[in-house]
Amino acid sequence: MPRGTVRIGVVGAGEIVRSRHVPGFRAIPGVELVGVCNRRRDSSARAARELGVAKTYGNWEEVIADPAVDAVLIGAWPYLHCPVTLAALDAGKHVLTQARMAMNAREAQRMLDRSRELQGQVAMIAPSPYGLVGETFVRKLMAEGFLGKLREVHVDGLTDDLADPETPLGWRQKTRYSGFNMLTLGILYETVLRWVPPAVRVLAYASKLVPERFDPETKKVRAVGTPDSVQVLTTHEDGSVGTYRLSAVLRGGRSMSVALHGSEGSLYYDLLKEEIRGIRRGEEAPRVLPIPAERRGGWRAEADFIAAIRDDRPVTHADFATGVRYMQFTEAVARSSRHQVPVTLPLREFSNPSL
Repeated sequence: MPRGTVRIGVVGAGEIVRSRHVPGFRAIPGVELVGVCNRRRDSSARAARELGVAKTYGNWEEVIADPAVDAVLIGAWPYLHCPVTLAALDAGKHVLTQARMAMNAREAQRMLDRSRELQGQVAMIAPSPYGLVGETFVRKLMAEGFLGKLREVHVDGLTDDLADPETPLGWRQKTRYSGFNMLTLGILYETVLRWVPPAVRVLAYASKLVPERFDPETKKVRAVGTPDSVQVLTTHEDGSVGTYRLSAVLRGGRSMSVALHGSEGSLYYDLLKEEIRGIRRGEEAPRVLPIPAERRGGWRAEADFIAAIRDDRPVTHADFATGVRYMQFTEAVARSSRHQVPVTLPLREFSNPSL
């Protein structure tokens, strides 16, 4: 198969699969989408028609068992990521799973351990799309000493997605589907890890400011499962410190940014505008630092996955080890918030998933 057709079976054809992954795979010669499986047969059939895929499956186990499938794209919600991944790897299939990696750190570790036992299969997570355009440019600036010694990291992920109490309960707010994942915490931490050493300590406070919402699935008003406001203080391996401010209940649109402050300068990355500004010692105000064309990155998840299969290239964005780091961080935030104590990373033991 190294230079031949790569045949992909899809488990879960949600918006990201339709808008990103399917077009990405269709742009690569020699990649075939074999079939699709959604939560229900009728939605599987509808997805197959809309995506122009020939085959539908009654359940995800049928996708794994199909000898015509070389690789599995997991677009389902996080509660299925671990079982589908383990089964696919055991069946000799390559795996690309949608983020977030799993429900909790225990599942993520199981996925990483199994992937290391089965070296013949590619195991990859869809990366955070934020910061990919300027990733290498920021790294170059840091390597050249623009910041000096890193001191502080400030991360914002602010939206009005849940500001209206009448907004229905979505799957991301149901712990049975999303686990410890909350707002954009994991996705932003993954982004920051591209430039900043991992956190070794977190202190967090998470709130459910709108505690109940109407659930379209049950047609009842139900308690919200995951926070809609999260604040985190972090300490990193190099001694620098950080703050994360996340909320989905603020009026005024969206703001998503990373600020890196050092002894010699600061960098401000607006992740939505893909704009980087910087200021150094002696300067009066930050200035725009245009990203050079030769340094501009972008979304390449599908191409990277196929290249890893065909050319035995290492996965960089994002491998399972990266997923374990952000899942441990997310679980540490949940644990710290619940018990109001600082939590040390990496975790020495994993929580009961029902924490």
